[in-house]
Amino acid sequence: MKTIGMKVFATMAAIAVVFLLALSAQAQNASETLYKSKCATCHGADGTGSAMGTKMGAHDLTTAAVQGMSDTEFTDIITNGKDKMPKYGASLKPEDIKGLVAYIRTFKK
Repeated sequence: MKTIGMKVFATMAAIAVVFLLALSAQAQNASETLYKSKCATCHGADGTGSAMGTKMGAHDLTTAAVQGMSDTEFTDIITNGKDKMPKYGASLKPEDIKGLVAYIRTFKK
């Protein structure tokens, strides 16, 4: 009886891990798509900045200074804007902003 219970538990745990990994990949793809539509014009597809963005003062998101910012700081800037960057708090859901912050973290050198 215990062997069957352990096999069922192991199977369920494996299914849960696969499901969570699939959800994580979907969230990553959604955040990447959102980044490309809202941020890449100024910050570049790879976060290092575009020619237009550099002229406007957009930051290179791969630098240690930017990557050293807290998630709260990133969230505040995306939500409320900063300098020439527009605010996105009214047009993005909190979970979208959280996903953008996580995606920006992938640019870390």
